[in-house]
Amino acid sequence: MVGLLFLSCKQQQENIQLDPPNIVWITSEDNSKHYMKLFDENGVATPNIEALASQGVVFNHAFSNAPVCSVARSTLISGCYAPRVGAQYHRKIEQVPMPNGVEMYPAYLKSAGYYTTNNSKEDYNFIKSDSVWDDSSKKATYKNRKQGQPFFHVVNLGDSHESRLHFSEEQMKNNPTKTDANTVFVQPNHPNTEVFKYTNAFYRDKMVHIDKQLGEIVKTLETDGLLDSTIIFYFGDHGGVLPGSKGYIYETGLHVPLVVRVPEKYKHLVNAEIGGRENAFVSFKDFGPTVLNLAGIKVPENMDGKPFMGENITKEYLETCDETYSYADRFDEKYDMVRTVRKGKYKYMRSYQPFNFDGLMNNYRYKQLAYKEWAKLYDKGALNEVQAAFFKERPVELLFDVEADPYETKNLANDANFKSKLLELRGKLNNWVESMPDLSFYPEHYLIENAFENPVKFGQDHKNDIKRYIEIANLSLLSFEEAKTSLEKSLKSTDAWDRYWALINCSIFGDKAKEFIPIIQEISKSDTELINKVRAAEYLGLIKHTSPVEVMTQALYQSKQAAEALLIINCIVLMDQEEGNHHYKFNIDVNKIDKNILKVQELERKMNYIKNVINI
Repeated sequence: MVGLLFLSCKQQQENIQLDPPNIVWITSEDNSKHYMKLFDENGVATPNIEALASQGVVFNHAFSNAPVCSVARSTLISGCYAPRVGAQYHRKIEQVPMPNGVEMYPAYLKSAGYYTTNNSKEDYNFIKSDSVWDDSSKKATYKNRKQGQPFFHVVNLGDSHESRLHFSEEQMKNNPTKTDANTVFVQPNHPNTEVFKYTNAFYRDKMVHIDKQLGEIVKTLETDGLLDSTIIFYFGDHGGVLPGSKGYIYETGLHVPLVVRVPEKYKHLVNAEIGGRENAFVSFKDFGPTVLNLAGIKVPENMDGKPFMGENITKEYLETCDETYSYADRFDEKYDMVRTVRKGKYKYMRSYQPFNFDGLMNNYRYKQLAYKEWAKLYDKGALNEVQAAFFKERPVELLFDVEADPYETKNLANDANFKSKLLELRGKLNNWVESMPDLSFYPEHYLIENAFENPVKFGQDHKNDIKRYIEIANLSLLSFEEAKTSLEKSLKSTDAWDRYWALINCSIFGDKAKEFIPIIQEISKSDTELINKVRAAEYLGLIKHTSPVEVMTQALYQSKQAAEALLIINCIVLMDQEEGNHHYKFNIDVNKIDKNILKVQELERKMNYIKNVINI
């Protein structure tokens, strides 16, 4: 009898332990870790988030894999690297299907009996099925679940969003900040002006308000008697939003705050000290797999992410987690292509099109007074070298010690003392883009036309081609003398995207590639791809050999694809924008542009800019 009683008690204990936890995600939009004292000495106090930390774990190294909403959230919801699955462009011109064998991770929770709710932002670049959320709306709440049903609930806090910094000079004068604007920290790559000081103080005030909202959510859970059965995640959905953060692949765009509160009954699921700090590197591709693991659900093999919490995650494994990979492609109407790897305190940044300088026009960014002032001060020659770098062509490679240099102002790539680290991280990043493979080695419009029915299959079917494009792109890491034979071969290739990457390399080499001018002139006249004509004209314009105006304008008129036209316009703006120091003037007849593609939102934004700045 005693034995049976003991067995019954033991079974009850095991059943208690096996009860799946409720899980709540509280996500604040557009804020890196730099504005909170819990993570950074220059941040403000956030007592409610700090209270969560005292009952859980602070992750010192949590990263979004992309510095912008839709790409970051697509990585979160899928557990997959966006350039592998075709979800890397913000905002989507066309959505892609989820990879074969992978659902959006809440669908697995829902299938396992969880009530899944999202209040309320989605912003996915994927086609969403009906199996993901029980409710995704501004009214979504866990309170509508069945009695005793475990729940997964997402709350999005928008008061830290970039749009909150779209205030006017009049509003700035009439609305003093609670944070002292006279003593607030201003990053070393920013001008220390009244506008930047006010913007910094204003944004820190927003973080205080976010903390208050989080406190109210936690209080509701406590009132509902759910605090002891709920694991709470708090994190930022990517970095931002002071100039050069959101939309840019620097630490201020990627390094997010992450705190996970763990109730007493679920401490066995965390191999970290409660009330302490964890140094393991975790990124958004890992968040979905972690939630599944905490719920006792098998993580799909086709997800790129790995769990960082759960009873099967050891301290020894966490100690091996010391690197993260990130990507930047199109942001609204501004094109770029940058990839990074951070391992420990070192970060390697690879710019595949470095002439697309950071400060290239993006309408939404430049609604902010601080952005506008930054550009004006650059035009006046009033910035120091570090502050002016935003408006200049980047090096192909950058290497930073982000512990000693958190705002990435000192490039170590050419320092002989760091040569071995440069080569190590260059190799890691190159292996990563090859192994995915990275679909961005094709232009976006080509992917939309040819790959978006099944991006992962397309990548695998064309893995050898992508590897060759990567090898051509990597010619820019060599001296011109070492690269020129391969460049010439690629310029004359029958493969359009061999020519594409060879042209981009010529633009990087600049005057050194002048011997290829006859070949490039012919490409600008007769290539089968409009974008190659534009890339050829771009090179000739960058070296000030031939005006690119006629070639680019005619290509824009001929384009029938929105993403292609958008990329052409990006090149036009690069040639026209004053900060780029090229100053070619365009006269564009909007009536000659295909009316169907003008309906795409990003093109509409870019045309508004062209109407105001470029003759039309």
